[in-house]
Amino acid sequence: MPKEDVAPRDIRRATEKDLDAVAAIYDAARAFMHAHGNPTQWPGDYPDLRDAEKDLEADALWVLDEGAGPVAVMSVLPGPDPTYARIEGEPWLNDEPYWVMHRLAVAEPGHGRGARMLAWLCGRHDNVRADTHADNVPMQRALERAGFVRRGTITCDDGTPRIAYHFVR
Repeated sequence: MPKEDVAPRDIRRATEKDLDAVAAIYDAARAFMHAHGNPTQWPGDYPDLRDAEKDLEADALWVLDEGAGPVAVMSVLPGPDPTYARIEGEPWLNDEPYWVMHRLAVAEPGHGRGARMLAWLCGRHDNVRADTHADNVPMQRALERAGFVRRGTITCDDGTPRIAYHFVR
């Protein structure tokens, strides 16, 4: 179960009013990835407003709001995630119920906002899985600094491989 008392005031559940800002954050993160050696992780317009709406409907969309609106976003969903059912290489650290983090994005990299989101996530949940593209070195570093352990490889629905990470407190 999540520890509700861990959430700082600036990290909150997204609301419908946040959706345009979230879509803009996704656009900025996609442009950053494409410009920094990771042009294939988020192809086309993925993620977009529709993805944010689905996560909002699932009560899974969280934002970092420093007072003028969202500056970072991530989705946190209860497992199991079907994509994580099969892992090649190193196995998951345990088979206990877990949470999944997807689509962590910041409007402007380099301000520690992604790290704040991950610290909040790991303070709130004891067992979290995540994945990222092999070319997404900034996300790999952020996950490892937050205490996630690199595991094997999972395969996304579109057939592309992702490095799997697991956090266990």
